[in-house]
Amino acid sequence: MTAPRPAWAQDCGGGIWAVDTGFHRPRFDAAYLLLGAGRACIVDTGPNSGVPRILALLDALGVARDAVDAVIPTHVHLDHAGGAGTLMQALPRATMWVHPRGAPHMIDPSKLYAGSLAVYGQAEMDRSYGTLVPVPAERVRTTADGMTLALAGRTLRFADTPGHALHHHGVWDEATRGWFTGDTFGLSYREFDTARGAWILPSCTPVQFDPEAYVASVRRLLAAGPVCMYPTHFGRIGDGEADVARLGELLIGLIEAFAALGRAHAAAPDRHARLRDGMLAICRASLAAHGCTLAHDEIDALLALDAELDAQGIAVWLDRQARRGAAPGAGA
Repeated sequence: MTAPRPAWAQDCGGGIWAVDTGFHRPRFDAAYLLLGAGRACIVDTGPNSGVPRILALLDALGVARDAVDAVIPTHVHLDHAGGAGTLMQALPRATMWVHPRGAPHMIDPSKLYAGSLAVYGQAEMDRSYGTLVPVPAERVRTTADGMTLALAGRTLRFADTPGHALHHHGVWDEATRGWFTGDTFGLSYREFDTARGAWILPSCTPVQFDPEAYVASVRRLLAAGPVCMYPTHFGRIGDGEADVARLGELLIGLIEAFAALGRAHAAAPDRHARLRDGMLAICRASLAAHGCTLAHDEIDALLALDAELDAQGIAVWLDRQARRGAAPGAGA
């Protein structure tokens, strides 16, 4: 007998479910469950706090734990993969498929924890992420650009998608003609939906943001002609190929605007504040053009965490360029 389907699980169609992991706020962070041919796989897990919800959805849908064949982090940032080790402990037959740059951090998450600690601080690490559980090396496999896997009754194809992170890959689902994009196709919060559809913004968090690579990855995703996208933040977006193309061009425009903002304030003594406040101003103007009627303080509250982290990420990019003696925007 199956359990009632929980309210925080969304049926995306085509055998795909989005699980709201409960991280930060409702409808902020998703893990995806893919089902087909009596088997399952999971793309992104959220932090440890999201694992009970993933397992509860399996139970509600009557999916046995040993029917899950794979766990696939899009990249190893903790809001995407912090719970991966804990989840793998509950899935006896699952293999982890991860970008080769991310695999060492899943096997030994000590450096991943230390890097996140430097960004978030101890209090936030304790509150949001907890202890990172290592994944046994024999259960970890690495992906390669262009490789395919047959999982959950469908063909999945992997594409290297740097720009947000060097350890990032996108996962193409041929069955629904959509990409699981992690953060490469930006962030799209349902509070900003209007009659024109979804709105989207870049994720420039530390420490590997590279606007040129980011734009190239977005264009690569669009070149497949997707009819929908599955970003981790949050849920299925896109209403056909034309709408996905609209979102992609919006995202590219904002990546370029954020990079230009960084170049303009690269040497400012109050650089962080200028970057944070400037990004919020850019987003408010973009949302107004999108038909969003939320007040400025509501928009700023919803984007506060992103603006803070993105300002840090753009600063890291600017400093990396300065160390290399290159003008910001000349490549990473």
